[in-house]
Amino acid sequence: MSASPATKRDENRLREQIVEFGRSIFERGLTAGSSGNISVRLDDGWLLSPTNVCLGRLDPARIAKLDWTGRLIAGDPPSKEAPLHRAMYEERSGSGAIVHLHSTHSAAVSCMHGLDCHDCLPPLTPYFVMKIGRLPLIPYHRPGDPALGGAIRGLAGKHSAVLLANHGPVVSGVSLEAAVYAMEELEETAKLFLLLQGLPTRPLTDLQIEDLKTTFKLEL
Repeated sequence: MSASPATKRDENRLREQIVEFGRSIFERGLTAGSSGNISVRLDDGWLLSPTNVCLGRLDPARIAKLDWTGRLIAGDPPSKEAPLHRAMYEERSGSGAIVHLHSTHSAAVSCMHGLDCHDCLPPLTPYFVMKIGRLPLIPYHRPGDPALGGAIRGLAGKHSAVLLANHGPVVSGVSLEAAVYAMEELEETAKLFLLLQGLPTRPLTDLQIEDLKTTFKLEL
């Protein structure tokens, strides 16, 4: 069945948003080369940036469209990380978009030894708590490994973002804009975390976090 005109207009708008945010992410140095991928949920499937294509040079007409079995409906072959995105959508029904990057500071943290696998970054700022909450670590999987989807499923229901060991962050949001903003906050917090290594640090207390959860109705 063909999409209704309204649905088709919405899909075209979302394709343009992926291009716009992809270019912004690339131009600000949050991803390099052909790394990183972006997806957006549709009523009849989902859009995903193609494989081996720079996020700064996406063509809206060539963005992959998949159904919920992962079958390619239209566009170029999707990113090899399609199973990762699909698993996160299946676990988080409220997610409208997912961004996965190899952003420098977050990727650096993902390579560190001795991280708390339940919460990789301390609550240094209220904005990190509000946009990310807890950030669990997913054990290393090679890029595109289908098993990564299973690892994501174990955590995505409770967490809007995860950190892939020796790889980088994956962040979901109610919209593409929300997912990108949350990714940016995660990257800035990772940068702060690395800058503060070896220095006395004062993260937010449990009481301060509870106040944020109550005030802003957060589900962490």
